[in-house]
Amino acid sequence: MATSSELNTEQNLYLYEIAVGATEPAPVEQLLKEVDARIHRAGGELVEAQVTRGGQRVFVIAEFAAGAPAVFEPAEFSHGEVTGPDAVRLVGANLAEVKAARPSAGYLVEWDLPADLDMESYLARKKANAPKYAEVPEVSFLRTYVREDMDKCLCLYDAADEASVRRARQAVSTPVDRLHGLESFRP
Repeated sequence: MATSSELNTEQNLYLYEIAVGATEPAPVEQLLKEVDARIHRAGGELVEAQVTRGGQRVFVIAEFAAGAPAVFEPAEFSHGEVTGPDAVRLVGANLAEVKAARPSAGYLVEWDLPADLDMESYLARKKANAPKYAEVPEVSFLRTYVREDMDKCLCLYDAADEASVRRARQAVSTPVDRLHGLESFRP
């Protein structure tokens, strides 16, 4: 059965990726506070931010009622290089529950989607493969953000280690283009 997130194409969710050089927790915490404030000033809501171990990359999901405005002007944002906003769709989780709980993840997998894959086929594949995660019980699939332009998706997992995440990806016959361990930070 499809979740409401799979059926709702009007989520108004946007991905921003920030490449930073921070290695200490304090600069990342400061960056997250600034990101949250900028999104709110622009009329949006920070849904979640995932920070890679070592603070090198930050993946930000924000919700805006009517399209994503320019939130990170390069001249005004000195924390790193920002790409996005890219419209994304939440798959495998309920947006209200994600916003309420802000569940942390241990790992983020980036998958560069094949050029011939469309959203409908992607969602059908995801639904068909989801039961196969049971083959790797030490891994919990949490949620995916798939870009509406079908460039890539970000899949979030709770797992003991990278090898477990890779086994889970093999179980669902899905590649890993980049695998990031995540830190736990709250804006």
